Amino acid sequence: MQWDAMLAPYEQAVEELKIKLKGIRKQFEFDAKHSPIEFITGRVKPVPSVLEKAEAKRIPLDRLEELQDIAGVRVVCPFVGDIYTIVEMIRSREDLTISEEKDYVSHKKESGYRSYHMIIDYPVETIQGVKIVIAEIQIRTLAMNFWATNEHSLNYKYKGNIPSDIKARLKRAAEAAFKLDEEMSIIKNEVQEAKRMFYRK
Repeated sequence: MQWDAMLAPYEQAVEELKIKLKGIRKQFEFDAKHSPIEFITGRVKPVPSVLEKAEAKRIPLDRLEELQDIAGVRVVCPFVGDIYTIVEMIRSREDLTISEEKDYVSHKKESGYRSYHMIIDYPVETIQGVKIVIAEIQIRTLAMNFWATNEHSLNYKYKGNIPSDIKARLKRAAEAAFKLDEEMSIIKNEVQEAKRMFYRK
């Protein structure tokens, strides 16, 4: 399989989505309004990860486009309420189609994981014509992102079998992270005013 050619539309989709989302962030800054976006990252799964996921889901190599997260974009927000602002913005866009949504913010996973996932169909212009690429957008707060990044590293280290004592600590850390988000949401207006004063200087 020619991996570079196969993954090229996914890379294009990630780059375009990042540019568009960064454009939204800039527009909020121009209007001197609170931006619901702190930062944006994106990636295309490396080939070994694609093969591993395909094997786990029993998807044959000639149907890899069925995988939902070969292309992934992550939007990190300052506050919990910002997550739903971004969700509504994505829902209102005409340059993509949402096929699935999973709200792990309101309904956390057993592990304590919180994030909002949107699976989208995104049209990419190629020299062969328009190709519809499936991509995943994850939307979460800074605290949720910190927790999820560390949990991901531990899952990798322990090959998905994290020891029970570490699992228990992770759960407590997830609750602490969400408590932090709740407390920061209460003083959101104060924080935003402080940021505006800082940028005016």
